Amino acid sequence: MQLQENESLAEEPSASPTQCPIDHASYSRQKTARREVTGPRVERNADGVWQVRGFEEARAILRGSGTRQAGFNAEMMERIPGQRNQSILYQEGKVHQQQRKQTARFFTPKTVSTSYRQMMETLSDQMVSMLQQRKSADLSKIALRLAMRVAGQVIGLNNSRLPGLERRIDAFFEEVPTDLKMGRKRLRRMLKVQYRMAAFFFLDVKPAIEAHKKHPQEDVISHLLGLHYRDSEILTECVTYAAAGMVTTREFICVAAWHLLEQPALRARYLVAPEEERQAILEETLRLEPVIGNIRRRATADIPLESQSEQIVIPQGALIDIQVHGTNSDERVVSEEPLALCPGRELTGERIPTEVMSFGDGHHRCPGSYLAIQEADIFLQRLLKLDGLRIERAPTMRWSDLTTGYELRNFIVAVE
Repeated sequence: MQLQENESLAEEPSASPTQCPIDHASYSRQKTARREVTGPRVERNADGVWQVRGFEEARAILRGSGTRQAGFNAEMMERIPGQRNQSILYQEGKVHQQQRKQTARFFTPKTVSTSYRQMMETLSDQMVSMLQQRKSADLSKIALRLAMRVAGQVIGLNNSRLPGLERRIDAFFEEVPTDLKMGRKRLRRMLKVQYRMAAFFFLDVKPAIEAHKKHPQEDVISHLLGLHYRDSEILTECVTYAAAGMVTTREFICVAAWHLLEQPALRARYLVAPEEERQAILEETLRLEPVIGNIRRRATADIPLESQSEQIVIPQGALIDIQVHGTNSDERVVSEEPLALCPGRELTGERIPTEVMSFGDGHHRCPGSYLAIQEADIFLQRLLKLDGLRIERAPTMRWSDLTTGYELRNFIVAVE
């Protein structure tokens, strides 16, 4: 899997997709793990939280029926009174299955190609043209604008009273509190969240609701209106889809560009590769650098597991923390060099996706995975073709308490 010579991959587009186009002498290593990813595949820590790093163990938990959502402030959301329709992120059972079935049509490969591809190509051309004119720009801001416009189209957020939708959404997520303990700091953050949520509602969501009542479209808001969701429930769902479609895709585009710009051979291979191979390169990058760091569940029944020939029972009521950097580095599945970027690596197991656990698994697996990969690929093809494109300043990294993942900011790229 190692590239032995400094051969020109750009001149050999037919090279085997199982050959790793990375010079492992310099190692394109994992950049974003917050902590050590190794450790027991399943263990109970001192706080009573069950930490899961094994891929098969995590998949068994997520595909089972004995858990409910415990991440993304789920247990805080449960305290909100008067909810008739929960957000799809927090639904379970038949209600969730039905909602997923009804909304799946927005994310199929056919829908992405027919409804969104042209828009993504046009937006990507505009973003790249802007970079060429300015000579340098913050890639994290470009990716934010692109991701929000695509997500806005899927959701139906295209009737805003004022420009700046992406800034309003970004500012909202900056302040979302995750600590359940009340204090002055948390109170101030909650007040900021309420103010920014109100601005998002009145400037973006409410105008979209009014427009879609008159002229329904093939998007999430029209779908929710058809189910007689209240305005407040539509607002919550818009935030959910915006987080899934904007926050994660933004970081994914940035981290993929970071690796590709640092590895000239991989960049050259990517630019001449067919779509399937390009997407596999991006999915391997996402395996190595999952945007969502932890998947949390609360056990609603005893969960029996087998791990390393040992029988384990996670008791009802226990909090489960699936550590995605760990599951994605499980050598039983990804084999050698789990912390290196290695497109074309062979995965061991039944129907293992190339990105492993980065989009989750089970009934809460991210429905927009194909859209995210397609969007990133369309943009990066155009960006990486620019002559003289280089990293002027590597991104700063910080951590989101809400997603438990990385955030890349001040990522300055430049062209000649």
